[in-house]
Amino acid sequence: MLDIREVPEDGIDAALELAYLVFHDRPEEQVRERHRELLRGCDRLGAYDGTTLVGFLAAHPFRLSVPGADLPCPGLTFVAVAPTHRRRGVLTAMMAARLDRAVRDEHPVAALWASETAIYGRFGFGAATQGVGVEIDATRPLALRITPDPRPLRLVAPDEAPALLGPYFERTRTLRAGRTLRDEARWRADWLAEQDEEDDELGPPRILALGDPLAGYAVYRSKTEDLPGAPGRSRGVVQVHELEADTPAAAAALWQCLTALDLAGTVRAWGRPADDPLLLFAADRDQVRATEQFPALWVRLVDVRAALAARSWAAPVELVLEVRDDRLPANAGRFRLKAGPDGAAYEPVHEAPDLVFDVRDLAACYLGGTPVGALVRAGLVDEHTPGAAEWFDAALRTGLLPHTLDEF
Repeated sequence: MLDIREVPEDGIDAALELAYLVFHDRPEEQVRERHRELLRGCDRLGAYDGTTLVGFLAAHPFRLSVPGADLPCPGLTFVAVAPTHRRRGVLTAMMAARLDRAVRDEHPVAALWASETAIYGRFGFGAATQGVGVEIDATRPLALRITPDPRPLRLVAPDEAPALLGPYFERTRTLRAGRTLRDEARWRADWLAEQDEEDDELGPPRILALGDPLAGYAVYRSKTEDLPGAPGRSRGVVQVHELEADTPAAAAALWQCLTALDLAGTVRAWGRPADDPLLLFAADRDQVRATEQFPALWVRLVDVRAALAARSWAAPVELVLEVRDDRLPANAGRFRLKAGPDGAAYEPVHEAPDLVFDVRDLAACYLGGTPVGALVRAGLVDEHTPGAAEWFDAALRTGLLPHTLDEF
């Protein structure tokens, strides 16, 4: 018989050992201590078989930017089930307890990054943001169709970076939905750690700042790697972790500097927004290539009514939505959504629906990143009233696509 209960602070090491077992990881002590500190600040649930921890799930106490608002949002992380207890309902039991807690705490949404994308849809999570991998040939000057911002660039010491970048990021965070609040501890642990947790060949973080007052910044690391098929020859690789800018011209100045670094042969960036202006103002798309696109942040609507009422709306809309939600039945049923620039109402009705959603697909649309019309064409949403998907998309539309780099 499984027992789902809190994992006390003195159980954190056991939880980490389970996570390292599941994710085939064996980090050094410096990284382990970073993980311990992270979990001390999380809500921690464990599945126990007797006294043995066989499942673990933690949740950050995040806030998430949604269109027009900033909502409390548990960020699920370190989800692990012992190999001896797979397919025995451990994850289902932990997730049920976690969602029940979110309901109790009146958190309208929850979020996670999925290590295996086939898993979390059945719990009502939908892929709400996309990330795009970019690679730039830096063996020649970056060809641009716009003039870069002429303001001076400077390097900022990592110790000084949180005080400079933190206020800028918080000021701009709500311009895109899907972004979580960062405190100084997260800046130092996640973005400015001396050693990169994913690639120990990368050097320390470098911070490039544009203008005073700050008009944009880039956080990058670099390394040298062998050229494929060319023994004895190498190239410099610049890995851009984050680049934020007020204007396309400011972004162009930062990208131009990054590609002009001495000995750099390749500049790579992981998880750029799908509407990154770089992909349009680059003059040569053979030089600037999108190498991959992937689902990034997965969102769960814990309380559909509260989530829809909290966000802003780009256009008036009135529709009857039928929502299926096997995990949280309070969300299920038919509801009239009447929304617009002045707010939204969402009330139960007995009328025929205009659109029929599984809650995971409504979650995918919620931040404005997945068009309802695309889901209709994919056979995932049923459109009973012609034009309903188009009207809903017009209301959900945001000026910028949702996006986040804050993997957790």
